[in-house]
Amino acid sequence: MPKWRIELHKDICIGCGACAIVEPKHWGMEGDKSKLKDAAQKQGENGAMEVKVVENLDKNQDAADACPVPCIFVKKIED
Repeated sequence: MPKWRIELHKDICIGCGACAIVEPKHWGMEGDKSKLKDAAQKQGENGAMEVKVVENLDKNQDAADACPVPCIFVKKIED
């Protein structure tokens, strides 16, 4: 069964809150930035990011599509 890797690149986030409106189960707001709930904090090539692996995609792709800047990425991964 495939899993999904959700990434939030916090340095790019403008804090519009679209992700939290579309998928409140996984997204919220923390100050003026989006927050991927229960995510691990990592340092990526392009700055800080939050990463979470989920088994059910839910509406995370819709949240990424609703974002006006490219800061949310959804990637299919195998077990």
